[in-house]
Amino acid sequence: MNRPAQVRIWNGVLLALVTLLTACNGSLPPRDPDYASARPAEPNPAAAPTGSIYQASTSMTLFEDQRPRRVGDILTVKLVESTNATKSASTNTKKQNTVDIANPSLFGTGVQWNAPARSPFVNRNNLNLGASLSSDQAFKGDADSSQANSLSGSITVTVAEVLSNGNLAIRGEKLIAINQGSEFVRLAGIVRPADIQSDNSVLSTQVADARISYGGKGALADSNEHGWLTRFFMSPWWPF
Repeated sequence: MNRPAQVRIWNGVLLALVTLLTACNGSLPPRDPDYASARPAEPNPAAAPTGSIYQASTSMTLFEDQRPRRVGDILTVKLVESTNATKSASTNTKKQNTVDIANPSLFGTGVQWNAPARSPFVNRNNLNLGASLSSDQAFKGDADSSQANSLSGSITVTVAEVLSNGNLAIRGEKLIAINQGSEFVRLAGIVRPADIQSDNSVLSTQVADARISYGGKGALADSNEHGWLTRFFMSPWWPF
């Protein structure tokens, strides 16, 4: 293969990679089936006609508060999450040991020992049996940790299940594609109908068993992540 043909092939490969990366930056992330919107059950088409234009499955109340009460109804959750945690620890330990054994005495005279001639590393004259031992250990450690998070906004979800006590199990997600990537907000939990306000909204702090996730994909999100080699050196698998 001649050189001009190789250059054209490499140019085509680079163009395809650039196009793929550009498309990924602005594309929406895949939907999570755990947060899929719930849809009401379709009316049974085989139901026998009653001769009336009223159908209970598609009824609409005109003089009642339009709060969600059935599967598939829509509810707006206002995100007002804010957490602030601080932890501090300090440890200081110290240990000292001292052992001193005096030279024993016999008949009022200290016992002495003459080392044999084959001991070249000790003084062979007037060696007593006294001994002493001392050790000193100290440890000091300090640790401080602080973390703060804040999330504000709103997300509209659907009622996935009506529990036996009247509470509503809700779930939903919001996907936003921007020119430098995409963002998503996912929420699931249980809401008490009494906490729903007149504008058909509820605060996220009033959602029980709440699962709220916020993230994104694209150039901005990638620039805030460590590379795979950096993650390896910061992981517990790195022994140092």
